[in-house]
Amino acid sequence: MYSTSHFLVFTFSLLLASTVTVSRTISPEPTTSLLDVSVALQQTVAILSIEPLVQQTLSFSSVNSSSSSSSSLFSLPLHSRETVFKTQHKDYKSLLHSRLARDSARVDSLLTKLQLALNGINGQDLKPLENQILPEDLSTPVVSGISQGSGEYFSRVGVGSPPKQFYMVLDTGSDINWIQCQPCSDCYQQSDPIYDPSLSSTHRAVSCNSPQCGALDTSACRGSSCLYQVSYGDGSFTVGEFITETVSFGNSGAIQNVAIGCGHDNEGLFVGAAGLLGLGGGELSLTKQVKATSFSYCLVDRNSDKSGNLEFNSPFPANSVSAPLLKSTKIDTFYYVGLSGFSVGGQRVQIPPSVIELDQSGNGGVIVDCGTAVTRLPTQAYNALRDAFVKSTSTLKSTKGYALFDTCYDFSGLSRVTVPTVSFQFTGGNSLDLPAKNYLIPVDSTGTFCFAFAPTTSSMSIIGNVQQQGIRVNFNLANNRVGFTPRSC
Repeated sequence: MYSTSHFLVFTFSLLLASTVTVSRTISPEPTTSLLDVSVALQQTVAILSIEPLVQQTLSFSSVNSSSSSSSSLFSLPLHSRETVFKTQHKDYKSLLHSRLARDSARVDSLLTKLQLALNGINGQDLKPLENQILPEDLSTPVVSGISQGSGEYFSRVGVGSPPKQFYMVLDTGSDINWIQCQPCSDCYQQSDPIYDPSLSSTHRAVSCNSPQCGALDTSACRGSSCLYQVSYGDGSFTVGEFITETVSFGNSGAIQNVAIGCGHDNEGLFVGAAGLLGLGGGELSLTKQVKATSFSYCLVDRNSDKSGNLEFNSPFPANSVSAPLLKSTKIDTFYYVGLSGFSVGGQRVQIPPSVIELDQSGNGGVIVDCGTAVTRLPTQAYNALRDAFVKSTSTLKSTKGYALFDTCYDFSGLSRVTVPTVSFQFTGGNSLDLPAKNYLIPVDSTGTFCFAFAPTTSSMSIIGNVQQQGIRVNFNLANNRVGFTPRSC
């Protein structure tokens, strides 16, 4: 028979074993990532002296007989700004400053677009066009920084027949495709010759009674021809005729009768590019016009001289981290993703779900945007994420903030640094671990790195391209899924 003392020892042993098991469940080993400080700093120096790409001459396949395609695979290379247009900055800190200024203008543009949609206001309500376009009457204030240009990633496409080649800005946050067009009443400087519709055999005016003209937010008529205007929240705008043209995708093929804006008056932050490819979810976007069932892109590090690519109708990678692609009841342009939260070092960050959820009225939610650089989060969510990161990096040497970054570190003299892993937690349970360089970025060439997230007073969150670099982002439009595949550029 067991004595009382034996029973107590046995009971204590069971409790101890139970306690150990519970402890391991609650406090798993923290996950870490390695930041290569040396490589990042080398790139900050190299990007200043990089020679931009020569004006590429792409080969073009014959034009498809149909006006659209829902199955053909189209692929184009993507280039970061500094590999296309020579930077005038002499040091990395000033280059970053100009990038962040453009980024703030970009975010303002997206948030303005959202607010107009939530309030039921479109461009037609803001400034109706007259029967005769008078550019001086349509001009709006342009924000400072016009000489810096806009857009962070560019692709070279062909427009017209025979095709002329142009560098175009890639934009998932807008729908209207447009290009600067002769004759110009006011065109900004671009690297390619300005598109001349009189030299193309496939240029056609869009009629006022066409569905394409009716789908514009701001339109008017001159005779029977449709006029368009697109205004951006940063003060930039483009005004001109709405036309259809043949758009060519290198040797992947070409699509006829794509509706694009032929901009005779274009002002703002678009210096350098010939125009814009709208890849949003609206009816006039390039994705909708080519009837793509999916599209994907892979964005390289903006300090790298390498290129990524843009693909239409590409397959959904089997090894991707997938998340729901959500739709707003108020705006169809933006791509909302089902994000439930974040983790730092393997520990879930405590954020009320309502802070980042998309509600029925169109407020909140998280969009994936290739044009925004730094991920923006509502202040409550940002503070929770930042505080968790700061708590996990107490052994690292902190330094003062820079620009919109309030959490920075001094890594001077270090070659590599181990940091806690930051992860996106998606609705449904999938998790995407970000590489360290996607959330700790250099702000100078001497070793100052900052946590590349920022707060916003808006309810809408934006996953920016710093967090997306090196990750293929695939929008499966047919099945309403978004896939993130690391290391697949």
